[in-house]
Amino acid sequence: MADGTRGKGNRKEPPDDEAALSARLQRLGKRLAQADRPSENGSGPRQTADLSAIARGFRLSTELVAGVLVGAAIGWLLDRWLGISPWGLIVFLLLGFAAGVLNVMRAAGIVRDRHLNDQ
Repeated sequence: MADGTRGKGNRKEPPDDEAALSARLQRLGKRLAQADRPSENGSGPRQTADLSAIARGFRLSTELVAGVLVGAAIGWLLDRWLGISPWGLIVFLLLGFAAGVLNVMRAAGIVRDRHLNDQ
């Protein structure tokens, strides 16, 4: 520093605050080395939970995309067969989206499955 507030003595020796900081950092390094933590790259319970969450997210996204694609395919086929283009595609695309959202909600456990014997 140009204002001369650093140390007045030998320039090879660090000032007192830098020496204290170095000592604290060394103590922290020793404590971290002694701490018994599992490795973040290891195959522990957290990695299993992450893989399970990825699989669940992939399933939910597949449910939605499949509903939309099936609805669009049915609508396109009806348009070609009946010659009512584009109304079949529009209606069945919306129905496919609604079915996909319902399937996602069922798979996520938000809505329970209904059976014929349910009242």
